[in-house]
Amino acid sequence: MKKNKVVEEEAPLVIDVGDGAAIPKSSDKGLVSAWRISFIGAVLVLAYLLIFQTNPYLRIFKFIPDGILVTFQVTVCSIVLALLIGLITGLGRISRNKYINLVASTYVEVVRGVPLLVQLFYIYYALGRVIHVPDLLAAVISMSVCYGAYMGEVFRAGITSIPVGQTEAARSLGFNRAQTMYYVVLPQAWRTILPPVGNEFIALLKDTSLVSILGVADLLRRGREFASESFQYFETFTMVAVVYLIITLILSKLVSLMEERLSHHVKR
Repeated sequence: MKKNKVVEEEAPLVIDVGDGAAIPKSSDKGLVSAWRISFIGAVLVLAYLLIFQTNPYLRIFKFIPDGILVTFQVTVCSIVLALLIGLITGLGRISRNKYINLVASTYVEVVRGVPLLVQLFYIYYALGRVIHVPDLLAAVISMSVCYGAYMGEVFRAGITSIPVGQTEAARSLGFNRAQTMYYVVLPQAWRTILPPVGNEFIALLKDTSLVSILGVADLLRRGREFASESFQYFETFTMVAVVYLIITLILSKLVSLMEERLSHHVKR
């Protein structure tokens, strides 16, 4: 008598690779060591340039602080607006209404299929044909529209990761769908959503370098202005690269600490 063999299919391996910074997690000792080496090395390079190569590096460093401020302004404003767009898009992607679902899904596919640089040009000049929009506002709108599509998928994944039993329990207590989503699903999904949002924040900060083409006086734009006046392109972009690297490494460490704290809180 032949016995039937039961073949169990293994779940496919999911490779999670984003376009943000590498987050130094305590479980990855190599990445943590690499972060320390990179951060200490970048700080030492910056200190060396400012102390022993004051001309022109100190002049460059004094020239770009307002550009750093503008970079953070664009990043923070864009990420806040992108979160709002992402929440609406994520809810639309899981909506039972086929028309709302279609609109949200189409938005995600179209925006994610067009390069950010093209979107910056398109939105800036498209809005310019209707109404004059300041460069900074156009940059924020462009970045928000682009990253809103990615945030929409983050929200969708976070919401769908919550067990159905949570929703059923809330409905059995008399909550309607909106109350269930607001009081039960979203607070739990936020713990899952927050780490990738931090990663997208870092990726957005780096992508703000593209808004310099619109005339926004961000970090890269200020560096280009100094280089065009002094013709010291190598020195200028070396300083800009080091500053970007230090900022990104600091933010990636903060995201790492946030993830570890959330993980520790969930385990408790």
